[in-house]
Amino acid sequence: MASLTTYSDEARIAFDTLTGRAAGLISPSLRIGVTGLSRAGKTVFITAFIHNLLHGGRLPMFDAQKSGRISKAYLEHQPDDAVPRFQYEDHIAALVESRIWPESTRAISELRLTVEFESASAWNRLLSRGKLSFDIVDYPGEWLLDLPLLGKDYDTFCQEAMEMARLPVRAELSAEWREMASGIDPDAPADEMTARRLFEAFSTYLRACKADHRALSTLPPGRFLMPGDLEGSPALTFAPLEFEPGKKHKPGSLHAMMERRFEAYKTHVIRPFFRDHIARLDRQIVLVDAMQAMNAGAEAVTDLERALTEILSCFRQGRGNLLTGLFAHRIDRILVAATKADHIHHESHDRLQAIVRRLADRAIARADFSGAAVDVLAMAAVRATREGTVRQGKETLPVIIGTPLAGETIAGETFDGETETAIFPGDLPEKPGLIFQQKKAEDGSDSPPDHPIRFVRFRPPRLEQTAEGVTLSLPHIRLDRALEFLVGDHLA
Repeated sequence: MASLTTYSDEARIAFDTLTGRAAGLISPSLRIGVTGLSRAGKTVFITAFIHNLLHGGRLPMFDAQKSGRISKAYLEHQPDDAVPRFQYEDHIAALVESRIWPESTRAISELRLTVEFESASAWNRLLSRGKLSFDIVDYPGEWLLDLPLLGKDYDTFCQEAMEMARLPVRAELSAEWREMASGIDPDAPADEMTARRLFEAFSTYLRACKADHRALSTLPPGRFLMPGDLEGSPALTFAPLEFEPGKKHKPGSLHAMMERRFEAYKTHVIRPFFRDHIARLDRQIVLVDAMQAMNAGAEAVTDLERALTEILSCFRQGRGNLLTGLFAHRIDRILVAATKADHIHHESHDRLQAIVRRLADRAIARADFSGAAVDVLAMAAVRATREGTVRQGKETLPVIIGTPLAGETIAGETFDGETETAIFPGDLPEKPGLIFQQKKAEDGSDSPPDHPIRFVRFRPPRLEQTAEGVTLSLPHIRLDRALEFLVGDHLA
């Protein structure tokens, strides 16, 4: 991304990094980015991360916790006063007291968690204060998909958007916007109401792509779906136009207006986001809801692969040396986590992991080349189900047991949010490549996926208590492995 930033951007990044390194001599910190496309579980992951460290959760694969070397964990004031605070207290109350899932990430937020620990190494105990702060930065993956726009001009953006919109899986959804765009002369005088109508039609198309039954992922500009405090601004009121490639357009035209706003979007929205947040990260976790895409079909899976590749290409990856590390952060560890593993039986966890590794293959190869460590994991930051078996004739089926959310429907039965049930979620394919194959029905339409998952949303679990009446921490699947990979080496 260095080639896509300005000299002033790089100078500011270098100054901020040097200032942060100096402060880190007194108060060491590790900056962890948490991202993923909507409903991948970012808020739940951060809440579970913090809750388990604050309350000494069950983390057998997290060495610092398992060995008893963490003496204390507590929340502190975050270093960035201009960034909204991640509202941990509200989110944990929703999960534990109300047993509802917290609201999804809509904008960037941050929280600092400080851990006091004893190093396992005698040498490190001499050199380290045994205190480390984790600055956890939560941001929408949709915003990250905007970063590649920094290397494109408006005409390229229009051409690529039109090509994408004509794909079979998108053609019906984009029809209204494309019809409107084809009927507008790009050289007509600039007009605010025309720009607004085009923007609204284009945004409606993007939102339709994001719906559950479509589950498409590559939907830039990301702020059109999650505008934050920029909603209604000129920098967010533009759309692609249809025109002959290479044609020169008149000053003061609708095209010139859209082009100016596209450049303003890059200057005032994308560049500050990269400079102030992405360029300061040390570690990164990318959460992926692969099962939703698999249920929507092979085209949704292919689109998820495209989005994941673009997301992972946006980071400054690799290992810096002592000198370059003074002036620039490098993300030296990236975890790609397939979420909602509690929606399938544990026999399919490794298959889910293999599928996501297949989706991220190209991006992982690039990261390996840069020297960054990349791992893939199937996990559930909060486990909403437990496992069991049921007899069906002579066959024994593995099932998951939980309380579906009110309004969820299984086999025609609608649940009230209080009744527990057992379901057979289905099996994932042994060969990851099968998820990219879409069979055709006799009438030429797409058949349902060969390996659908019965995707039911469950309520958060009721926390268990010990015989002494002590409430246990939030249950999870492999959260401890995620923490060990992301921060374990800094607590060694």
